[in-house]
Amino acid sequence: MTKESIISKLSEFNRVYFDKKTALNFLSFLKTKADVFAPHQKGESSFSYEQVDDVAKVIFNYPRTIQSIKKYFLPPRETLLSFNMESDTFSKPETDIKKRIFFGIHSYEMQAVKILDYAFSNGNIESNYLSRRENAVFIGIDYLPDSWHFSKSVGIDIEAVEGFSLFFYTTTDGYIVFEIDDQGKKLLNEFGKGKKIANDMLNIDEREFKTKLRYHHNRLPRIFDYVQKSKVWEKYAQRCLGCGTCNLLCATCYCFDVQDEVELDTVNGSRQRTWDSCMLNSFAEVAGGENFRENLAQRTRHRVYRKFKYITDKSGMMHCIGCGRCSRYCPAGITLPDIVNDLIEDYEEKQMKQVI
Repeated sequence: MTKESIISKLSEFNRVYFDKKTALNFLSFLKTKADVFAPHQKGESSFSYEQVDDVAKVIFNYPRTIQSIKKYFLPPRETLLSFNMESDTFSKPETDIKKRIFFGIHSYEMQAVKILDYAFSNGNIESNYLSRRENAVFIGIDYLPDSWHFSKSVGIDIEAVEGFSLFFYTTTDGYIVFEIDDQGKKLLNEFGKGKKIANDMLNIDEREFKTKLRYHHNRLPRIFDYVQKSKVWEKYAQRCLGCGTCNLLCATCYCFDVQDEVELDTVNGSRQRTWDSCMLNSFAEVAGGENFRENLAQRTRHRVYRKFKYITDKSGMMHCIGCGRCSRYCPAGITLPDIVNDLIEDYEEKQMKQVI
């Protein structure tokens, strides 16, 4: 969006101004309402969503977290049920549905939650996920795109506010806080601080993305009708380590494995669900040792098709949010924009040959 369209869109919402001290006071206020989770420093240059104990440790300006907030709704490891083989009984643990507030969420992260909502509320309902999503409140914040972000290329603007209750926009010495829904309005009214801002006082700039996909996101699913046998898959498979980092950090991947684990007494046990990765060699392996995607080129292709074609055709939503996690943390230096842009180039070459 242009600067004018951004201002036009955001001017629809009531808003107040917080200086930095007031913003921290607002976080303290939120803690009286519910458990609050927000970005924290993790080591020298990384960030992680953590529960807020000390509001002074919350990071407002950050590029991305290592893991997405998916971990709070779909835990990396989860006990689905416990069983006793002697009495032939089982029990399911209760899912915590108390109110939680997630602060400092980027727009692409919110889009990922909407994608997971779709995945787990259609077909076989995933009650554990949906129970954890219940009573969750999201407060967004803007960000400055770095060399790995490309969310604009998949249709997600920095200022996309759908799904948020409040949205913070950073200024030189504070934040413009936009009231997006009734929950946000209630929080601001109860907090009772902040200076109201008129339309002519909105100072919002358009921010440029350094990394871009060559085609508009609406064209991408069509590209994948022609590149299934592309040489690009093998090109990146030669560099790929097959470690699964890209999947396990992805905000929209939700594949999992389920195993029954029996305790040493051979009587009690539990059924465990753990995150899984389609880039791992064992993912498509079945009984008898047959593997339907035994090489890395096949697994790379499957992963990328899942993001831009398979589920998109069904849901209408791009399943890549352009957060850059998979690129930023790939130990082989492989980036998803490079793969997609190379596929676009291969597609164009094929089209030119047909014309000639």
